[in-house]
Amino acid sequence: MKTSTFFIGLAVGTVAAAVTVLYSTPKSGSELRTSVKSASTDMKELLLDAKEKINDLKTSITKLTAEAKKTVPGAIDDIKESIVDWQQGSEPNKQRMEKELYEIRTAIEKLEELITPQQK
Repeated sequence: MKTSTFFIGLAVGTVAAAVTVLYSTPKSGSELRTSVKSASTDMKELLLDAKEKINDLKTSITKLTAEAKKTVPGAIDDIKESIVDWQQGSEPNKQRMEKELYEIRTAIEKLEELITPQQK
């Protein structure tokens, strides 16, 4: 649903409700005309205010979108670069850990060989 369609429906509904309330109250003709004029003036002011706020919102969204288009790609590149740096920085530790695990595995195998002949 478009925003403009929603606000047009909201305005029409508000006017219809205002007219219904005005005609359902017991007033004289001049009081009714004064009330209708006052209500229409108030409605015009409300609609103008709503239109201004909608335009401000559109402007804000446009600025935010433009800023995001500038900022997000750079942030993504920075994150990718950080991941590559981390991977490169952790590679020596990974190799060291693999070597230590190999040495531990070898030491366990040697211990098993030493223990196994004694149990027979």
